[in-house]
Amino acid sequence: QVQLVESGGGLVQAGGSLRLSCVVAGRTGIRYPMAWFRQSPGKEREFVAGVAWSGSRTGYTDSVKGRFTIFKDNAKNTMYLQMNSLKPEDTAVYYCAARTVVSTGSVYTTDSDFDSWGQGTQVTVSS
Repeated sequence: QVQLVESGGGLVQAGGSLRLSCVVAGRTGIRYPMAWFRQSPGKEREFVAGVAWSGSRTGYTDSVKGRFTIFKDNAKNTMYLQMNSLKPEDTAVYYCAARTVVSTGSVYTTDSDFDSWGQGTQVTVSS
């Protein structure tokens, strides 16, 4: 497991942008499959975006395709989620996750695939 520290959440108007960051503490290089999940009140946690360990493959849930971009900066031990054209339905607590066990080159999309989680950061989009 690794320690993950998220930041970048906040309040934004519909149509605005935010960039979330997830720092992998105490490690050099982040060659793990990683992902962003989110959870709204009364709903189950859902997959938002994922990136393979190499960084060359990404995947997104349909509702954010074309608006969100996930990417990693290995030199900074940081994963990002760039969120554009935000909608009120994007309001949730966003969690980053990492899979440190043996992995393939795939994008993982199920929360049980990951063994390390951040504390969450709140994103609120007003209409």
